[in-house]
Amino acid sequence: EPQTPEDDLDLSSEDEAVASDLDMHALILGGLNQDTEPLKTADEVIQEIDDMMQDETCSLDGSPGSRDSLIENNEVMEKAKEVLSSPLYEDKLRDLSLSQLNELFLELEVLIREFSETLISELALRDELEYEKELKNTFISLLLAVQNKRRQYHVEKKRSSKNSVLKTPSGLDPKYLTTVIPYHIDNGPPDNQTLQVLIKSK
Repeated sequence: EPQTPEDDLDLSSEDEAVASDLDMHALILGGLNQDTEPLKTADEVIQEIDDMMQDETCSLDGSPGSRDSLIENNEVMEKAKEVLSSPLYEDKLRDLSLSQLNELFLELEVLIREFSETLISELALRDELEYEKELKNTFISLLLAVQNKRRQYHVEKKRSSKNSVLKTPSGLDPKYLTTVIPYHIDNGPPDNQTLQVLIKSK
């Protein structure tokens, strides 16, 4: 059956809608790739702690109390890392006095606390990124499903007679034909809250 100008217009509109959907896919996938970070090694975590402490040193407001506290904490961290860098042999520990053992214990306790806080923070960030990745994958799957339904609708419409229009039992166009995704490409990918709303309103 030869195509009419109306058919060409419908295909042009459909191509524009598909291109818009693909722009949305690329936008979300781009944000997903940017947000996903590899897990850090132990050495990288230690280096990150050092960098954080150096940043705090640079951002001091000049108050003597804050500076003294930070310097003391830095000294403890340095001593603790020196302890960990050398094996704690039993004979070496036996030669230490009670006060030295107590000092060593406090240094290790500070180091464990600092590393534990960093580990908890990194694990929380990983969980947040995994949740965001799951949201984006779910949203993209729903978006592709809507796109496929639209294509199928246009194919069936072309096959049917020109006088018949595909409608739902209520006489309205199917919901997937009127689905609009509220986003602006200049604002970047939608945040998690927006994705949750869009997914629930599918």
